[in-house]
Amino acid sequence: MKGKIWDWYAPIYKRAMRAEERSYAFLYRRIPKLIRGKEVLELATGPGLLAKRVAPVTKRMLATDYSAGMIAEAKKGACPKNLRFEVADALSLPYADASFDAVIIVNALHLLPEPERALREIARVLRPDGILIAPNFVKKRERLAGRCWELLLALAGLRFTNQWTAEEYREFLEKYGWEVLFYKELRARMPLLYTECKRRANRIK
Repeated sequence: MKGKIWDWYAPIYKRAMRAEERSYAFLYRRIPKLIRGKEVLELATGPGLLAKRVAPVTKRMLATDYSAGMIAEAKKGACPKNLRFEVADALSLPYADASFDAVIIVNALHLLPEPERALREIARVLRPDGILIAPNFVKKRERLAGRCWELLLALAGLRFTNQWTAEEYREFLEKYGWEVLFYKELRARMPLLYTECKRRANRIK
């Protein structure tokens, strides 16, 4: 059902995200420095806004989404030659172990029914020295704009399965086997906690 909702939302998603362009500028500046020359997987790419920005510096980039409608939108327009889009489920990735140097998942873990399962899949497809880049919305009850945006999404059928404060989100990542190397809270319609992680040697299987 969620896939159908995102398929419906896909044609208007780019317009909805225009208000966040300024907030996402940090991602567009920082991420290319981390993935230059690497083989990269993006999960929950949506219409490919981030992928198209950062893919040119990579060796190759595969951008995926659970929604076929989102992937159809992503394939429209100009696209770097080293970037490919395809449908894939973050909870059951069809890729071999240790296939990628970096995995990116932006604003999706809070929507997944089993986000810890997605983290296990990411750990599986990452190479041992790989990096996880996982910015995610976090909650701040006092921000009216964030509460309104969350309500609008809920009315459209897109409810947050998980809600974390910035501290809780870092604890969640660490609980499931990730060491948070760097984080920064960014101002957006809802606060965004940008994180860079690597797997811990004693991570949870």
